Amino acid sequence: MKTEDLPLSGVKVVDLSLLLPGPLCSMYLADLGAEVIKIENPRAADATRVMYKSESGIPALYLMLNRNKKAMTLNLKKEECREILFSLLQDADILLEGFRPGALDEMGIGWNVLSEKFPGLIYCGISGYGTSGKYRDFAGHDGNYLALSGMLGLMGSSDAPSLSGAQIADIGGGTLTALSAILAALYRKAKTGKGMNVDISMMESSLQFLSLYLGIYFSTGSVPQRGDELLSGKLPNYNIYKVRNERFVFLGTLEERFFRCFLRAAGLEKKMEELPLNEENFPRWKSVLSEYFLKQDFETLNPIFENSEACLSPVLNLEEAVHSEVFRERRLVFEMEHSKYGKIFQTGSPFPFLRGSENRTLPPEHGEHTDEILMKLGYSQEKIGFFRKSRII
Repeated sequence: MKTEDLPLSGVKVVDLSLLLPGPLCSMYLADLGAEVIKIENPRAADATRVMYKSESGIPALYLMLNRNKKAMTLNLKKEECREILFSLLQDADILLEGFRPGALDEMGIGWNVLSEKFPGLIYCGISGYGTSGKYRDFAGHDGNYLALSGMLGLMGSSDAPSLSGAQIADIGGGTLTALSAILAALYRKAKTGKGMNVDISMMESSLQFLSLYLGIYFSTGSVPQRGDELLSGKLPNYNIYKVRNERFVFLGTLEERFFRCFLRAAGLEKKMEELPLNEENFPRWKSVLSEYFLKQDFETLNPIFENSEACLSPVLNLEEAVHSEVFRERRLVFEMEHSKYGKIFQTGSPFPFLRGSENRTLPPEHGEHTDEILMKLGYSQEKIGFFRKSRII
């Protein structure tokens, strides 16, 4: 797909965010065709540039979050930076930031100032707890947001909560909620010409992942119990089982017809005559299935994995998943040729219609496009030199 044919071609994003939730959001906007200008402090780059580097020095995390962007440096704490930022925002549609609430207000570049100067600007701030309330100014991370939203209390076994292996609040509550809200705000702007303030709280947005259990609670008044709900361990036919070689499989046969299909494939169908699948027999079914699976390994179970109605899946580690046939076929991971690092891995867009057109430009070096952007804004080489000498850029 040509850049001019992409859905957000012509949209301009000024991205002040760092680390994970904001940069991933702006990368998706860039994948969709927006011009994204990533702004970093000239002497304190985005930490993902140095986190988790490979032995040969490849910053894989940074590279996976920042394709299709331009990068410039700007010291937001310098009063003189406002002139440059305002110039950037003259024709911008979106400003994205991930500071604590009020931080940009203190610098004179918060929503109240910017909305007056740029009434069509969509201002999206991603924060832990939102711009109001008790926790507004509290520090936090993914686990904090999940703990307070009620989600962490439902994760893990009946013995104790367990941290997720993925950043649910950061990405689900932050990145993807922000992306959805920004796209809605762009649609509104296209109709009215008006911008808006998009306040994204990772804690608040995490609550939406509990819709099923909230529905149960509001209907029955019964508080869902960790590790003992229909989709969290109560059912023998929707559960994780250990197989040989310290591996695991997941059986997801919620409907009886799928469960019977699995049982036929496993040679266990006669058990249904002995043990109806009702709650009083759940412990016995778990025992039967545990005993069966402990005698199997991935190789012996492969015919059932390949049965489209059996709902049995191997629990893959990350290496196995990214190198799997389906990931390659669906282009969920691919390689880009980087001029400095050679072949680098990238994740495919979550939007299948974009796959194959995501890798238009490489993730930029720190401040790579600073001079180019400033010259486009009308600044002379002499003025740019002054900015650099004054540590504004």
